[in-house]
Amino acid sequence: MRWATQEIDAFLHVTDQVVPDSSGGMVYLGTVMRGSGKEASERAYVVEQILDQLWGQSWRADKPSQDTEWSRLRDQASRGKTALLRQQEIREKLGNGAPDMDAGKLHPWAWETGSSLWRSSHFNQAVMAAATRVNAEAQAKLGRMDVSETRLFNEAFNTDPPKAGCPRLRIVPDDGSQTYRDIHRGARAFAEGIYAALRNPTAHQVATPGDEHLALEHLAAFSILARWIDEATVETV
Repeated sequence: MRWATQEIDAFLHVTDQVVPDSSGGMVYLGTVMRGSGKEASERAYVVEQILDQLWGQSWRADKPSQDTEWSRLRDQASRGKTALLRQQEIREKLGNGAPDMDAGKLHPWAWETGSSLWRSSHFNQAVMAAATRVNAEAQAKLGRMDVSETRLFNEAFNTDPPKAGCPRLRIVPDDGSQTYRDIHRGARAFAEGIYAALRNPTAHQVATPGDEHLALEHLAAFSILARWIDEATVETV
């Protein structure tokens, strides 16, 4: 947060309108921007990325083709700084105190592949990208390009001993306990469930702005599966 507010302050400082120095004997009418146009453009780019992180693409709506004296971006930047500095207070005063989910802290397989789609409000497509990436990483880890998705995970988390060409994923070591069997049975059911109920319907849906939170929950589901796969050991014959 500190870095972001400092970047916003630097942009506001550069684009501030000031009275020119007339100590050299020249008299100026009006004001000029404190910094150069080049520096303002460079700092504006960073500020735009910060605002994208805060509000997605919504703040860019009705953006003028020419932002005279950077007035609109300065206004949005000031609002963004206030949001950064006071968001915790606002949540405490107006919200229910529930924690927020940070998509950037989801497993990389669930977030990084579709992050650019997410920032352009293509939420369902971001979920599909996560589903594809998790499946591909599991195939690569197991060396199984012959099967995918439901069949892949049903075989991977099966508690039977591995067979030739059919290795297993072990989330925890086999100690002969019911817990071991329950964990892998649950993983199989969970993987089958999210690919059947989330990935397949998503492929046929059209995203709307209201889908954002629901899509984030879907990404979180794929993040859980991704962590199990990533941290599991491969058991072979």
